[in-house]
Amino acid sequence: MGADPREFIRKKAAELGFDACRFASAADPWSAGERLAHFVEAGRHGDMGWMETTLERRAHPTAMWDGARTAIVLGMNYGPDADPLPALADRSKGYISVYARGDDYHEVIKGRLKQLAGQVSARQKALGQTPEVKVFVDTAPLMEKPLAQRAGLGWQGKHTNLLSREHGNWLFLGVILSGADYTPDAAEAEHCGSCTACLTACPTDAFPAPFQIDARRCLSYLTIEYAGPWPEEFRIAAGARIYGCDDCLGACPWNKFARAAHEMRLKPRPELEAPPLADLVALDDAAFRALFAKSPIKRIGRDRFVRNVLYAIGNSGDPSLIAAAELRLDDPGPVVRDAAAWAIRRLAG
Repeated sequence: MGADPREFIRKKAAELGFDACRFASAADPWSAGERLAHFVEAGRHGDMGWMETTLERRAHPTAMWDGARTAIVLGMNYGPDADPLPALADRSKGYISVYARGDDYHEVIKGRLKQLAGQVSARQKALGQTPEVKVFVDTAPLMEKPLAQRAGLGWQGKHTNLLSREHGNWLFLGVILSGADYTPDAAEAEHCGSCTACLTACPTDAFPAPFQIDARRCLSYLTIEYAGPWPEEFRIAAGARIYGCDDCLGACPWNKFARAAHEMRLKPRPELEAPPLADLVALDDAAFRALFAKSPIKRIGRDRFVRNVLYAIGNSGDPSLIAAAELRLDDPGPVVRDAAAWAIRRLAG
């Protein structure tokens, strides 16, 4: 019997900085596509119209590429050095989700995936085999989390995110689809039990039931995907959160097994760990782009970000920030002007 070809791939993945590498069938039937269809039919995707337009392609890996036989699922740990949630208590500082404090993980992981895919292809050619490979990060219409559970990297918890007994809730995913057949690893079972810590931690009650989420109520969706003014209840609930939200992730007891990220590009930049709101609200477009160069935050644009900052200023309880908010009353962006007026009214009582 020849050597297991998966061991070569696991070894190369580890050399490239991946913390997990497992294999799943990309061709077997699954129920994830049906669950996604119900999510979209219920309107829980909010303004993310791309979820509707790509629904058919997302339904199954072979709907996007009919030659897919195996999913090589990679995980890279981005765990924080400590529990990030206590930082929310300081309302004068903006809270940025842990995943966005370093370089854009899409770029970090995509580059490593391409390297690994190239090594896999080269080895297959040396053996006289020529199956295709394709790489995916979460910008493509592929459901990585169900594939990761099928491959045994972890399971989708009651908060719908992937969590792991090894890495807690802090794991970036990438996938290489291959036209070759590899022996699949055992799938992971769900280990949430009776725990509801993630559900009760949510500041906006975004979970209508365990294992279900309504994006329209989720602060990650609102701060990142939603372009317009928010309903007031969510502005208030956001507190100091200006990009993303870690409450459901940070509350999970499985984080006791998590470790801090080792990839330097994913470690937080000091200026993004607890940035003063007074500095952020003053950003014009050029300063915004300079501060968030190579950051995933850059893609939401300056207006949406400053809107979030102004909501946080309104929640700060600090009247000294009124002057900073007033400077945005004449801002070219209507969503910024609306947020500035709201923040001033709230701080003025």
